[in-house]
Amino acid sequence: MFFLLRMAFWLGLVLILLPSGSTQAPPASQIGASDAISAASATVGDLSQFCARQPDACTVGSHVATELGQRAQAGASMIYEFLTKKLKPNDTGSANGTAGRPAGSTADASQNTLSPTDLVAPWRGPSPHKDPKHVI
Repeated sequence: MFFLLRMAFWLGLVLILLPSGSTQAPPASQIGASDAISAASATVGDLSQFCARQPDACTVGSHVATELGQRAQAGASMIYEFLTKKLKPNDTGSANGTAGRPAGSTADASQNTLSPTDLVAPWRGPSPHKDPKHVI
């Protein structure tokens, strides 16, 4: 249901912002700034009397607004906690993770651990003879 309300809101906003087909509005539909201001003030005045006319709707609306605010706050705190856990710096204090370790620890000891027999090149067999008779 909330998806449909969001979709209607965004679709209405897009439709309002789309340019009209005509380049100039007809003279009968032009509205002056004073007319727009008086219409807006009348709307605000009507909305201020809404709770007097519909007290039940006003009560339910305030409960819904409070609930939505609490949910938004809970969601924001969950996102904040998630991001602070993900972006928390390492306890070592450096980018490579070796700060705070004594020299010669396991990170340093893991370098140059090959034995001399590991460094010997593997056997490749005899080198091919270059025989002028067998030219490819």
